[in-house]
Amino acid sequence: MPFANIGDIDLYYEIHGEGFPLLFISGLSSSTWTWEGQIPFFKQHYRCIVFDNRGGGLSGKPPGPYSIAQMAEDALHLLDHLCIEKTLVFSLSMGGMIALELARIASDRLGAMLLGCTHAGGKSRISPSPETVSLLMDNEELTREQLLHKQTPLFFSDSFRSEKSEIIEEHYRVQLLAPDQPQFAFQAQLKAIYTFDCTDALKQINNPVLVITGTEDVLIPPANSTYLTAHLPNTELIVISGAGHALHVECRDFLNRAVHTFYQKNLGI
Repeated sequence: MPFANIGDIDLYYEIHGEGFPLLFISGLSSSTWTWEGQIPFFKQHYRCIVFDNRGGGLSGKPPGPYSIAQMAEDALHLLDHLCIEKTLVFSLSMGGMIALELARIASDRLGAMLLGCTHAGGKSRISPSPETVSLLMDNEELTREQLLHKQTPLFFSDSFRSEKSEIIEEHYRVQLLAPDQPQFAFQAQLKAIYTFDCTDALKQINNPVLVITGTEDVLIPPANSTYLTAHLPNTELIVISGAGHALHVECRDFLNRAVHTFYQKNLGI
């Protein structure tokens, strides 16, 4: 299995397809399995790099604290390890925060970027409701399967849960095959989200950015995407009516096509 030694950890990664590089950056408690709905499509057009953030999947899990800046540095070192001078970016949720920080420190290494269902942190962050936050807490006694079903309302809209439950169950089947994340590593990633703040740097990020959100995202409310669109200089916004947080599952085909179109339009930048 391929690993890159990144300072204090070994970072697990995979490469699929050929062409212009495309770096996928996953969210909280996610890993390479996240992209099972994207890789079959995008590997036909790009050299897709997927990896596990520190604390997740097969990558190293040092004691916390972690920071978004630290995870962005991990991603940058992975690009160095692979001798990639410039890459497109596909990021969701916490991955979008990592992508923003990566653009802040190394915008010349990035081309067009997708920021899906994410926020800039700090004073600009529009928080979820207390009821939503409570679903992330007090889960130590639950099995992985129990936890997934408890947190289903965080990720999928009401309509998708009632009409497409078989897709959710298949997504969970794939997720349950992945390595378990220790609770300390989950908490370290979660605290990294809470301490993240890229608000003041947004105006300096000139990369072409596609911001996508769903109107039914309760975990990272869509107003966060509106804020990003208003404060990033070179941004397009797509709001998907009725979609929840897990856009890559709930809106897979639409999302893939929209992002590919955006990349193609901006590959020369």
